[in-house]
Parts: sequence; C-alpha cells; structure tokens
Amino acid sequence: MIFAPSEVAIKIAIALGVGLLVGFERAWAHKETGVRTFAITALLGTLTALVSAQFAVVCLAGVFVLIAYINGRSLLVERSLEMTTSVALIVTFVLGVLIGQGHLFTPVASAILMTMLLAWKTELQKFAGDLTPSEVRGAVLLGLIGFVIYPLLPNRFIDNWHLLNPRQSWAIVIIVAGLGFLNYVLLRLFANRGLYYTAALGGLVNSTATVAELSRLLTGEASGIAVALVLITSVAMFLRNLLILAIFAPAAVPTAAAPILAMTVIAAFFAWRRRERSTEQVSPLQVSSPVSLKYVLKFGGLFVLMEIIGTIGARYLGKYGFLALSLLGGTVSSASTTAAAATMAIHGKLSPDVAGVATVFASITSALVNLPLVERQTHDKHVTRTLTVISMLLVAIGLVVLVLRQRFGR
Repeated sequence: MIFAPSEVAIKIAIALGVGLLVGFERAWAHKETGVRTFAITALLGTLTALVSAQFAVVCLAGVFVLIAYINGRSLLVERSLEMTTSVALIVTFVLGVLIGQGHLFTPVASAILMTMLLAWKTELQKFAGDLTPSEVRGAVLLGLIGFVIYPLLPNRFIDNWHLLNPRQSWAIVIIVAGLGFLNYVLLRLFANRGLYYTAALGGLVNSTATVAELSRLLTGEASGIAVALVLITSVAMFLRNLLILAIFAPAAVPTAAAPILAMTVIAAFFAWRRRERSTEQVSPLQVSSPVSLKYVLKFGGLFVLMEIIGTIGARYLGKYGFLALSLLGGTVSSASTTAAAATMAIHGKLSPDVAGVATVFASITSALVNLPLVERQTHDKHVTRTLTVISMLLVAIGLVVLVLRQRFGR
C-alpha cells in the first residue's frame, strides 16, 4: 500500500511528538534512556505499522531485547531495575504503532496521561503510602457497584406502582458516591493546607460529619473561627446539592439556583468577615470515606426510601407532600433528598419546579442541623448565638428569593 506523503508526514510528526514528550520527562528524571531513545522507539512503531502487522511484532521483540540490555546494564552499574522506564518504552512503541494505523486521540491522550503518571511519581507514592485499608476497599467497592452490579440490575420498574427502577436508582447511587469519593480524595490531598480547605472539602463530602468533627477540634481560642468554618461547610454543601441537581435534572436548576446561590453568597460573605489568620490544622479530620459498604447501603437505602415515599406522597398529597418530606430528609441527608427529587423529576413524577424547591428546602434543613451540633461540641453560647442569627438570615434570604422566583421568575 502506498501512502500519500502528507499523510505519512503527519504520522511521523505525531510519533516524534509522542516520543519526545515521554522522553523529556525521562530525561528530567535523570534516566539513561531519554529523549532520543523514546522518540526513535515511537517512530519505529509508526514505521512498522506502515510496513505490516507481522513486521511490528518482530520489531516489538527487538524492543524487548533493548529493554533486557538496559536492565542488565542497570543491574551491573546501579544494582536496580528500570521497570518503569521499560514499561514506558513498550507503551511508546505501541503508541507509535497506533499512530501508524491512523489513530490520533488514543495515542496522544495515552502519551499525555503516561507522562503525567511518570512526572507525579513522588506525589503518587506519598498518596499511596498514606492510604488506609478502608480507602482501598472503598475504591474497589466503587468499581464493584459500577462495573459488576450495575449491568446485572433490571432496567425497568419492578413493581406495578412504578415506584422503583433498580438500574436507574443504582446509577444515581454510583454517580453520587463517585462524586463523594473524588471530593474525599481532594480532602486527603489538600486538608493539610489549613482549616478553611478542610471545611470546604469536608462539606463536599459530608457537611454534618465535617461540622461535628471541626467543632470537636475547635477548643479554647480556636473556637473563634468556628463561625467561619461552619459557614464555609454550608457553602460547600449548597454548591454540592446544586451540582447533583444539575447532573440529574437540569430543568430544575433555574428554580433552585437563585435561592441557593443567594444563600451561598451571604454565607461566604459572613465567613470572610469572621475569618482569622490562624488556620493551622489542629489534628487530622476524621471524616470516613464516602465509598464504604456501610455508606453505600445507607445512602442507597435513604435514596430509595425517599424515592418510594416521595412518589406515594406526591400521588396522594400532591407536591406539598413531597416538599414536607424534603424538609425531613434534609435533616438526614440533603444529598439523598436532592438526588431523589431529581430522579422523580426525570421520571415525570414531579415537575422540575417542585424538584428545585425540594432541593432548596433540603439544603436549608441541612444547614440548620449544624446548629445543635456546634452547641453540643463547643459549649460556646456566643458562637452558637452568632451562627443562629446568621443561619436565620440565610434561611430568610433563601425563602424570599425562592418566593420572588416563583412569583416573578416564570
């Protein structure tokens, strides 16, 4: 087969770019196998693909011989194996073959991701070393519920009353658990930068648990920043609920966005006003991973319960039945309540407008639940009183904006 010169030139250029990208990183890491070797290996893969698949296999064997020589020399000189560099060289050759076959996205994206993994060696090793067994089990559980259990569930209502579709409900659980786990990873990475980072990231994971834990840590002089930290946690919770609603029921966002963003702005303003310079972490924040068997079963159970009771309530009591339920659900889990409201809006059991109002109600209730937690942990009446006044102001502003939105925003 004869290829057009321009097509071949593009493939060669991409192959050299891929090889140079990985090679530069290896050179910066002070490895003997560097820029030229990786660039030539990628070019070799591309040229072999242009010849034939059989020739590519032969040349891959040659790459293995080269890797054996590199590791043999490393054993003699440095008493160590170049395992990472060896695997990277094999992958670079394969990426060159893919380029020769006409692929573009796969080799380029893979080269960038591989270079990121190579460059972040220290950070990844530290993160892996700090992992606890429960966190490892959580990551495995997330894969289990997403790739093993989900395909086995029936994608239909399993009852005559159309209360529960197992696969659709499980998809909500997977996505919310995945978001929580991502936020938990960010919390582990950045919580050591100070209490404000901890409050914001902890609020994205579990606002109630974060407030309870921070209140326990803040004693004596440190209790002066309790108001700011609790408000920051509420800000993160507001934004998380709005994000969940936007993912599952975008049509409901216009109703919820204005009141939630208004409360977010006011809470952030008071948090900024009451901030203090001293934000050293007193001790590690003990917020458990949101992807554990206990958490998944609890969240899934609450979500399914909210969906079933909400569906029945909406049928027999109208929208007011579900709104009353959302106030109660917010005291337990505003994320579950928001997800249930969004799911019901998707299935047409609720209007998007009602789902948005339910999200606002659940968020307000979740913020108010923090007040008795702070009082019980800090025993500081000044902090509790200040938080109560600000919280009541947030609730009033949120409800006023919601009413104005309902009356004039349509």
